[in-house]
Amino acid sequence: MKRLLLASLFLTTLLFASCIKDELPNNECDILSAWVEGEEYESFFYQTTQMRIDNIPSNSTEIVFQVRTKTGLPPIPVYFALTPGATIEPANGSLQDFSNGPVTYIVTSEDDAWCRIYRVDFQEASSSASSHFRFEHVAVDTFTNGSTYHIFYEIEDNIRRNIWASGNAGVAILHGDWTPAQFPTHSTDNGYQGKGVCLNTQSTGAWGAAFGKPIAAGNLFLGRFNVNAVLTDALKATEFGIPTSQQPVKVSGWYKYTPGDTFTDASMQPVPGRVDQGHIYAVFYRNHDAQGNPVVLYGDNVLSSDLIVSKAELVPAATDQWTHFEITLEGGSADPAILAAMGYSYTVVFSSSKDGDTFEGAVGSTLYVDEVTVEFQAN
Repeated sequence: MKRLLLASLFLTTLLFASCIKDELPNNECDILSAWVEGEEYESFFYQTTQMRIDNIPSNSTEIVFQVRTKTGLPPIPVYFALTPGATIEPANGSLQDFSNGPVTYIVTSEDDAWCRIYRVDFQEASSSASSHFRFEHVAVDTFTNGSTYHIFYEIEDNIRRNIWASGNAGVAILHGDWTPAQFPTHSTDNGYQGKGVCLNTQSTGAWGAAFGKPIAAGNLFLGRFNVNAVLTDALKATEFGIPTSQQPVKVSGWYKYTPGDTFTDASMQPVPGRVDQGHIYAVFYRNHDAQGNPVVLYGDNVLSSDLIVSKAELVPAATDQWTHFEITLEGGSADPAILAAMGYSYTVVFSSSKDGDTFEGAVGSTLYVDEVTVEFQAN
């Protein structure tokens, strides 16, 4: 019992550490929220709710405001909520020129011992009639405990768009010495064309099992992963969706899938006769509720929310050959005025274990994906 309590304290410390590992409680240097104030800036945003970004994950150093256009964008004051006692440079709320790209901010802890570098940017929303994701753009991110893992991003109009997320940061809590290829989601040089994505279901070991999370499925999705929620409410860690001004109608691409040998339940007990399945799906949903509050879908409602307009799912057949897939989103139609104001979001999700969100699946299940295209409804 004593060892379990010590492990719990250690994991909690890692989860909330921001600058380096083993920080003391008052030595944090995080940005918790960021926002823009002033009616004179509202016209640059599709909705005023986009002028504020809350619940910034402790593993994130990129803060992006989405705007209609950067043409004529004046210097803008951005305000920040910081961890207690921390300071920020340039000054909180100072006018900064974002017209030529991101501005770098440095957050310093109260005792001046630690600091963290953030990049804050204002980006125009994507206007592509279709999106083709080749997964050629890969970077290495370093967690607070020193482990490194892959992140995938897109380049459009010479702008880096960090729209893809995975659960790698959650796994990094348990594995401070892992390299990218050891994580459930990583790049592979053997894609359908060039690089691709490898998703594989793994055991989280004794510590993961102690917290009721014995496996980690490889996953990749359009959205954001909030590592702050991993140990408290894992299904809230996956924040699905990116705003869009077009309604997606079809998703296609290429995959390979091999299920693992032994399917186990959330207690890591074998389930005789059950074979693991991969999962590919797309969801298009209203990103504000009836009261006008911003909405994001999580792991517990991404396929069931009343705000879903249309969706599509595929359980890929097992195959060791690259196989083409195509799924069509079925459901209702978007309100044109709300759509034009970026009032909807969509996500595309890939997972090596269909029930991995409830920690059921087979260790060793592997899903490869590549050359994915999202087609949108013609205006």
